[in-house]
Amino acid sequence: MEEIEVHTAEKRSPKPIRFIVFLILAATIGVFLQRYISFFNLSHKHLVLVGDPAPIFTFPGLDGKMVSLTDYKGKVVFLNIWATWCPPCREEMPSMEKLYQQLKGEDFEILAVSVDTSGAEAVGPFMKKYGLSFPALLDPGGTIQNLYGTTGLPESFILGKEGLIEKIVIGPTDWSTPEVVLFFRNLLQRPKAG
Repeated sequence: MEEIEVHTAEKRSPKPIRFIVFLILAATIGVFLQRYISFFNLSHKHLVLVGDPAPIFTFPGLDGKMVSLTDYKGKVVFLNIWATWCPPCREEMPSMEKLYQQLKGEDFEILAVSVDTSGAEAVGPFMKKYGLSFPALLDPGGTIQNLYGTTGLPESFILGKEGLIEKIVIGPTDWSTPEVVLFFRNLLQRPKAG
């Protein structure tokens, strides 16, 4: 009987395959990270933290007069970044008005900075419809979002009398609860450093 010689393919080293898989995986992770950074614009935003000085801004109010954060030096400022088209923003606005009514006349101010691209055209009727009397400022270019490093709407920054950020609240909240009012009253009673 004649022996048949069987030739089997030489086993190839798995090293090149592993290397190719590694490169594909590394490229995929790189693309993901690039999109993540781009989506949140992390490379261009300065994220402010509690204890940081609040970045200064100047925007027009509904009456067209320019309003600067420096106008409220020595006051507790509730800075709210919002838009009329944002359902969670609309949800919290009535409680902001209640807080404003309780604390106005003290060293307290609400500055609601709208990032609506249509500016006063959208914000004026909205404020009137919901009976909101606190100041609304107009930032149709959304520059405050980059300045404060926001990632969504609404976002609120509570500033103490020294102009430092005391609290950051992401998302809507009920600003009229006794606990929240007490928080603001405690900030108002804190003496300004000297």
